[in-house]
Amino acid sequence: MHHNKQIAIILSDTLQCIGLQSILTDYFAPVEISYFPAFEELSNSGNDTFDYYFTNAETMVLNTDFFLPRKNKTMILIESRNNNEESSPSNHIITTASQETIIEQLGQFFSNDSSGSFSNENNKELSSREIEVLQLIVKGITNKEIADKLNISLNTVLSHRKNITAKLGIKTISGLTFYAIMNGFISGDEIGL
Repeated sequence: MHHNKQIAIILSDTLQCIGLQSILTDYFAPVEISYFPAFEELSNSGNDTFDYYFTNAETMVLNTDFFLPRKNKTMILIESRNNNEESSPSNHIITTASQETIIEQLGQFFSNDSSGSFSNENNKELSSREIEVLQLIVKGITNKEIADKLNISLNTVLSHRKNITAKLGIKTISGLTFYAIMNGFISGDEIGL
């Protein structure tokens, strides 16, 4: 017998909520979905028995204390400003993607649940120096300032940036920021969120 997936959708956008609920019900049954138009309503419900959480980036960043321990169970809905759908981490749904792409992303998210990893299985761990560079990148520090701060050459900074994007498959600053927050490398407070 299949266990019903207990899903909390925390979105103020009713259309996104209905669309997501429809896809989850049609393609990933059996599911039981609870809808919360604001994080406060989820918090006030006192219910923390959900298997998965779906929300937007703003809600996740404003409530990192709640979502960080649940990062393996949280899917973030983001609007892409470019057409580079393939580079999205597996814990993000690009709301402007095709239905087939969204279903594929959801399937990957649910299948990765047991592995406890957001990044692709082929990705390597970041080195401690790459994590330092990543932290500075998401704080908005320029390459030259990173080089000065870490006492390394500008070319070394550029090499670290290239290695980070290659290992993670994430090319945008916003994507790197989400990765850094979701993996506990930086908090929203440190970057002014």
